[in-house]
Amino acid sequence: MRAILRTYYDEWKPKEYLFEGQYEGAYSNRSAAMVLKRAVARAKIKKNVTLHTLRHSYATHLLESGVNLRYIQDLLGHNSPKTTMIYTHVSSKKISEIRSPMDDLPF
Repeated sequence: MRAILRTYYDEWKPKEYLFEGQYEGAYSNRSAAMVLKRAVARAKIKKNVTLHTLRHSYATHLLESGVNLRYIQDLLGHNSPKTTMIYTHVSSKKISEIRSPMDDLPF
């Protein structure tokens, strides 16, 4: 993947954003949504996928990888940690890995 990104970067020489719109600068929300829609169709994904889905998945993967919720809050631009807690969800896999202090008692 790194080699693909390097080739892309060397060929297109983006100035401000790694992936820039047609006239440089940021992609518009509409353009980004259209790119995503085409990618989802090409991948034959049947679920409804939106830019918000990607944002939610990104936050969830960070949380499941052990990234501190405060950092995720900053990355997402949330003012309140409550927003981040609602926005991300903890998978049942992670919940099942939580050990109780009672498990370490000698009896």
